Amino acid sequence: MDWSLCHSVDRNPDKLEGVWCFNGTRLAVTTLFESLDLRSTVDEFLEAFPDVDPVLIPDVLSLAKSSLAVAANAA
Repeated sequence: MDWSLCHSVDRNPDKLEGVWCFNGTRLAVTTLFESLDLRSTVDEFLEAFPDVDPVLIPDVLSLAKSSLAVAANAA
């Protein structure tokens, strides 16, 4: 998955060892997927991490979804 295509995340080698984070935060994007794996809702995630702008979530989920479609078509 090429996170550089997602305008809602950024990566900085001086911030969290260069992992992809939500724009304007020090929160790794993987935290969203870990929360969803634990059956949290997006609303619960946003409540737990209020520094994440809610408008960023659809962009992140859309890239993840499209990468799955690309992988399925390549198989």
